[in-house]
Amino acid sequence: MKSNKTIIFLGDGMADEPVDSLGGRTPLQVAHTPGMDAIARQGQSGTLFTLPEGFPTSSDVANMSVLGCDLSNEYCGRGALEAVSQGIPLNPGDIAFRVNFTTTEDGILTDFSGGHVPQADAEALIQALNDQLATPHLRFYPGVSYRNLLILSGPDFSTDVTTEKPDDNQGDRVDEHLPTVNGAHDGHTAETLIRLMREAAAILEEHPVNRQARAANRAPANGIWPWSGGTATAIHTLRDKYGITSAVISAVDVINGLGRCLGMDVITVPGATGYIDTNYEGKADAALAALETHDFVYLHVEAIDEVSHAMDLELKIRTIEAFDRRVVCRVLEGLKSKPVTTVVLPDHPVPIRLGKHTRTPVPVSIAGPDWVADAVTTFDEESCLDGALGHLANGDLMARLFGPVSSRAGKM
Repeated sequence: MKSNKTIIFLGDGMADEPVDSLGGRTPLQVAHTPGMDAIARQGQSGTLFTLPEGFPTSSDVANMSVLGCDLSNEYCGRGALEAVSQGIPLNPGDIAFRVNFTTTEDGILTDFSGGHVPQADAEALIQALNDQLATPHLRFYPGVSYRNLLILSGPDFSTDVTTEKPDDNQGDRVDEHLPTVNGAHDGHTAETLIRLMREAAAILEEHPVNRQARAANRAPANGIWPWSGGTATAIHTLRDKYGITSAVISAVDVINGLGRCLGMDVITVPGATGYIDTNYEGKADAALAALETHDFVYLHVEAIDEVSHAMDLELKIRTIEAFDRRVVCRVLEGLKSKPVTTVVLPDHPVPIRLGKHTRTPVPVSIAGPDWVADAVTTFDEESCLDGALGHLANGDLMARLFGPVSSRAGKM
């Protein structure tokens, strides 16, 4: 294993497609990103395929791919990872579902995030749902804003159910994307989820939080959408696989839960929100401190993904620039003359024209003491195609970073 330390800057949903109004360029090509460009210019670039067929196009799959998990044996569903993050124990037979607060108008899903419901409001709504719907075998748990959990317990429930991602179906009728039976199970789990969606809608619509939201001309969090259910599973730790100490810095439960499963230290940053108002500088400073005590730091920023789902082109460009200026550049400045390997990539694309994830491979650049620069000078979807890293897939990135030095292309 190499001697220097490593940081991955993960800009969630940062990759995109050419946009006509940008002259056929992507938001990443238009944005001013001197930090990410420096990594590309000083190191090697390529692509990484993070969302293989047969798995959901979701961030849990993508980040597991980035971090070298064996998806065929270790994939457990987003709900289970978020339960780990929250410290909710999953007993045998427990199934954890991610539950979005949503906004629905006339049966149409108009906002997969419930207007990015404020944290205090989300907790009040979760309490209302538990007051009226919870049983010894069913309970809701608050997470971060619209991102919450439902735990189903007992032998009557099964993971033999198909659920869709809400952010893939914005603008569609909710009743066209309800949970369905998967396989030979009797359908009790799907029926339960559908019942909860309908009963929750009646409770939430009249809740004071949502009456106040409507009065203020804000989107009400008047629906729930359960998805990505899973059970507890064993994931090999990074220490076991690579012999490294590691830390994760993120505002969202799915990444922190994955980090815990991988044996990473989870570093909490005050003011980290998972949105554009997040504490960028706090995350950067926490990463610099973590590199003093850990071999590897995974610095994840969610905000770009959120504005991409909102299909807000100008805000996506500004948020990419904020990520670069306030996180990447700040860390690079703090690492001057230190032998640290720096890596930058998205976990998946979210094209502005679609507002949803796609399976297109993402650009990746690596710079550091062991990496000879290739001809790529800017970090973007097109430039990285010609880099010396080539086209990587699940497990390849971590193997290049933490495998034997001889396995890394371009070794000096």
